[in-house]
Amino acid sequence: PEPPGTPEPTLPYEAIPRSGRSAWLNLYRVWRSDGFRRFHHILQGNFQRYGPIYRETVGTYDCVNVLLPQDAAQLFQAEGIFPRRMGVEAWVAHRHLRNHKCGLFLLNGEEWRADRLVLNKEVISPAGARKFLPLLDAVAQDFTALMHRRVQRSPRRSLTVDLYHDLFRFTLEASTHALYGERLGLLEESPNAESQRFIGAVKTMLQTTLPLLFLPTRLLRWANHRLWREHIHAWDTIFQHADKCIQHIYQEFCLGQPHKYSGIMAELLLQAELPLDSIKANITEFTAGGVDTTAVPLLFTLFELARNPSVQAALRDEIVAAEAQGPRELPKLLNSLPLLKAAIKETLRLYPVGITVQRYPTKDVVLQNYRVPAGTMCQVALYAMGRSPAVFVQPLRYAPERWLRKDDHSFKALAFGFCGPPVRRQCIGRRFAEAEMMLFLMHMLRNFKVDTVSKDDINTVCGFTLMPEKPPLLTFRPLD
Repeated sequence: PEPPGTPEPTLPYEAIPRSGRSAWLNLYRVWRSDGFRRFHHILQGNFQRYGPIYRETVGTYDCVNVLLPQDAAQLFQAEGIFPRRMGVEAWVAHRHLRNHKCGLFLLNGEEWRADRLVLNKEVISPAGARKFLPLLDAVAQDFTALMHRRVQRSPRRSLTVDLYHDLFRFTLEASTHALYGERLGLLEESPNAESQRFIGAVKTMLQTTLPLLFLPTRLLRWANHRLWREHIHAWDTIFQHADKCIQHIYQEFCLGQPHKYSGIMAELLLQAELPLDSIKANITEFTAGGVDTTAVPLLFTLFELARNPSVQAALRDEIVAAEAQGPRELPKLLNSLPLLKAAIKETLRLYPVGITVQRYPTKDVVLQNYRVPAGTMCQVALYAMGRSPAVFVQPLRYAPERWLRKDDHSFKALAFGFCGPPVRRQCIGRRFAEAEMMLFLMHMLRNFKVDTVSKDDINTVCGFTLMPEKPPLLTFRPLD
């Protein structure tokens, strides 16, 4: 017999529990059961069935799924100096078809690193954020004013509304202002048709992306399948929007107008450290990726605050106390709102924008005592982790204060990737998205009390991101 304390021998990759045997039969089952929309629940159920690690193959999609933070740590620490994320073949196919460059989301290796080092300065560094924060703040204040106007027209001095589409308008208006220095007028009562067309394109692109992850793009393209046509048309509309904004910025340059900060793209063009097609590719990806990824978490946050009035009151008290200290720069003001930042983190625990985060380890890695070969696609199931009692105490309770305690939170909040060494590929839009959400909530909670008609959980479905199946009705009452 082995002496006490002898470690168990590492098991081979083939011993990892496996979900199903036939890739295409698995795909058929997912398709027939509307499983793309329920994929986060399928993952959650499979962890309950197989344990904290399992393998699965669905169509062209082949990976190892893990649940626990310690396994996430192993993956992130084995990602190497050029971290790879899962590619989106349909996105790359569109870029090649239209002769566009790829941006950070699609790049890997030296190309990714070269773009990332330049973009870091304007997008994620504190100095860059200090410049774009006033643009985001102006749009957040305008949205609050829009809500006041709507309330004033109501005979009950309150407004009960499905805010889902309004939040999309807010996030697109805010991101366009900070990226391009332009206002689209989406917070007016009747937004123009072109802006509405752009919002529709972003939604279509996201809705068609998830099924395309599992299907052979070449076959769909050869068959000219409706899914492929809709996806390509949506991306074309998004790139056309970027072209118009670039032309407008160049017109201002040509007129020789005195330079003042007018958004991230203008700064990148002035620096000329990236070629124009790379700037366009990256800014277009930021635009497309920055709408639902902030709009939907804002909706979930408002819903949770509406059905947790004590948390809402605590946040409001924190905001009032911070502003009572007098005028300060926006970065300092936001840094004095730790509970508000924790509330966003808590929302993303329960409703992560992406239901998984993927990595390809550059060396063999041991997960749950199984040896996983280098280069294997592995993903951490964020939705399942966030709701697992093995990871969080009372996981279904909305409790932002859990993030303020001196517990070990390592690798438990991965909505934007992991923000620390040696991990390198955290979401470049993290600081942008957090600031946009914090400014929005700061102004809204200072002006309105939020309630909800229904206290029940929101049923969620997957597009490319997690979405509410039916958005909740929220009631806003002015505080003054």
